[in-house]
Amino acid sequence: MKAVGIVVEYNPFHNGHLYHVTEAKKQTGADLVIAVMSGSFLQRGEPALCSKWHRTEMALANGVDLVVELPYLYSTQKAELFAKGAVTILAEMGVDFLNFGSEAGEIERFTSLVETMEQHEEAFNRLVKDRMKEGVSYPRATAEAFTQLQLDPDTLSLQEPNNILGYHYVKAIREGNYSIQASTTPRQQAHYHEQTLPQTAIASATSIRQALRKDKESGLSQTKHVMPEATFRLLINYQQTYTLLHTWEHYFPLLHYKVMASPLESLRACYECEEGLEYRVKEMMMTAVSFEDWMTKMKTKRYTWTRLQRLATHLLTNTTKEEMKAGLATPLPYIRLLGMTAAGQRYLNDTKKQRQLPLVTRFPKGEAIIAKLEERATAIYLSALPNRLKAEQIQQEFKRSPVRPH
Repeated sequence: MKAVGIVVEYNPFHNGHLYHVTEAKKQTGADLVIAVMSGSFLQRGEPALCSKWHRTEMALANGVDLVVELPYLYSTQKAELFAKGAVTILAEMGVDFLNFGSEAGEIERFTSLVETMEQHEEAFNRLVKDRMKEGVSYPRATAEAFTQLQLDPDTLSLQEPNNILGYHYVKAIREGNYSIQASTTPRQQAHYHEQTLPQTAIASATSIRQALRKDKESGLSQTKHVMPEATFRLLINYQQTYTLLHTWEHYFPLLHYKVMASPLESLRACYECEEGLEYRVKEMMMTAVSFEDWMTKMKTKRYTWTRLQRLATHLLTNTTKEEMKAGLATPLPYIRLLGMTAAGQRYLNDTKKQRQLPLVTRFPKGEAIIAKLEERATAIYLSALPNRLKAEQIQQEFKRSPVRPH
């Protein structure tokens, strides 16, 4: 059986994702689709709208055969580390292909840029460093460095978020020397950062989340046309069962307490708290009335909204630089299976002998730093739930078996 791997967040799963799953299979001729999916907190430093289990159900109902977890250690990182973690897991799962959505839509442009950058790595790093010293944000500094080193007018634009991730997927495959063939599916209609919900069937996840945040009552019905029926049903189910769809505002009181109660040295020890940011974190929290308000006060030319949201996530989960350093230096100890179809289970049986790492079906409580970070992040994520449900869900997290479609 040939497998195509995809890297996803599904926050939530919408019609654009359905198109990607279908195209990934069609383009590669794969027999099944394996998704590595972020758990409770995502790459842009946000809590997922609903649990990893509900999002796994959405995926399995719409063409994905296996869902494995991208742990917190990788899911809340800048593009390079996020991609490296995801590709490492997909390689271990034995995928033949990796397919990603992109604005560019041509894989040759990605491979060409990766090859070009290998020859100019030193100059690139120097340009990025120089621009950051001038107060420019890391994403902008990297994009400008790529532009300055352009040798070909058709060089890939790394101003687009999916192009950036795609570049790092291709780079991670080359660096890991994995026998995975990369391909890309052009994004359809909606732009990644599009904030307004269109009337067409494909919308960005950003615009869907905006609609849900703006109007909790009618938000879901307004988004029905841009998502598969199973997603709509599962979102309603989650909201009715747990009384919310998670947003940063649910965690703001906890974040506020954490920042105000912590001495500066404790804030300084948090991952991604660099260059004296701890002073700004505390000062801006003094007068902030909401998460949005605090973020608006925090944002500068140098620090993007996404970068600061990731810092907020690590402050909330009390993740230190030392923990992340230790976790990233440690080989992956296991892969966690979140869900599978019958075809997915057959694939696992067929490829059992090829896998080096244990594929765990229950949470592996233990000494591994990756497990400790995951346990803490999950408990914090679930803290937004009403007390009775929170205690129940934290217990279930450690006993829960992988999702199987009904």
